[in-house]
Amino acid sequence: MALSPGLAEERTARPGRRRLVGALAVTQTVGYGVLYYAFSVVVGPMSRDLRVSTATAAGALTAAVLVTGALSIPVGRWLDTRGGHGLMTAGSVLGSAAVLAWSQVQSAAGLYVVFVVIGAASAMVLYEPAFAVVVAVTDPARRAKALLSITLVAGFASSIFIPLTGQLVARLEWRHTLVVLAVMLAAVTVPLHGLALRRTASPGDRVDRHRHHPPSQVLRDSGFWLLAATFVLHGAALAVIAVHLVLYLISLGHSSALAATLAGLLGLLSVTGRVVTTVATRWLPMASIAAVIFVVQGAAMSLLPVVGRHVAGAIACLILFGLGFGVASIATPAILLDRYGATGYGTIAGMLAAPVLVARASAPLGGAVLAATVGYRSLILMVAAACVMAGGFLALGSRVSTERAASPR
Repeated sequence: MALSPGLAEERTARPGRRRLVGALAVTQTVGYGVLYYAFSVVVGPMSRDLRVSTATAAGALTAAVLVTGALSIPVGRWLDTRGGHGLMTAGSVLGSAAVLAWSQVQSAAGLYVVFVVIGAASAMVLYEPAFAVVVAVTDPARRAKALLSITLVAGFASSIFIPLTGQLVARLEWRHTLVVLAVMLAAVTVPLHGLALRRTASPGDRVDRHRHHPPSQVLRDSGFWLLAATFVLHGAALAVIAVHLVLYLISLGHSSALAATLAGLLGLLSVTGRVVTTVATRWLPMASIAAVIFVVQGAAMSLLPVVGRHVAGAIACLILFGLGFGVASIATPAILLDRYGATGYGTIAGMLAAPVLVARASAPLGGAVLAATVGYRSLILMVAAACVMAGGFLALGSRVSTERAASPR
């Protein structure tokens, strides 16, 4: 029995799409591992060698995230018009060269220059462009599975690269470690992006006739600004917890080793949370699920000052909080696609990512200032409030969307 041309084309395309998703899962894992997570291990010996404070050195990573945020919109526009092949391949080359240059810096000024370049490379190769490529080439029914596959694998980037970098630093010292990581980044990501993305079309090549929202129209949508408020608040809260949780647990009376172990639960639970969230979308909209999860996270953080002095209490709170630690990564594209469709996705996602990345970059420093002035307990309660507000804004944004869709035109 002969297959119809459309079915035959679809069956031929499936292996290519599976290879694409597999390639992006690997490149995201290595990209995040080298361009982001390795810094936490290298910063100590690097600061001593450069004779700068840890805070000064850490500011370079903040600068990189700010640059990534600033480039989110132009990168999104590029993805919409030209696709991700050239951009992500060039970003892999740029990122590898920047990490190699990082291994040779001799001053704080040189470090900051290198991290501006790393921020630019990150904007070209990490989640946002990878998701835009998936949106361009994957059928709507398979997008959620594809995005989940990528984020599940990449969710282990910290678990793989923080210990790996630690072992390399112990044996090679930090400069040689960065040379090894730069070679690894180039050897893995450049060929995979260069080969696996060759036949990917830009999202703009497929016009979603049912939900075509030009970016200028999106900016006039109150629901978009509610989404922005949601993910800015939630992103800032997660960034504060990622940096300050160990110190807060120590202030509650836990040992440094136990505090670090408890904080490590967040990375492992984030993977579990992504799976649970994706499965739950069979029965509920992603926006509703994410809103509930954010509120639960807020409740867990509000209880941490009360029960966190006991190991069991701290574990319970961190389990509830950790299950939502990686949900925003899969919720954001799902919500944007549901609300605005695939056309112009790269630009719209970039417009949302820009303020969120700025919040993530700025929040740890703001958290440090607040902790010094009002104390860690108040800071944790502010994080709890931010999560609850994020859930409320997301629920309100979904209601605005529903009411507008139902209103007569």
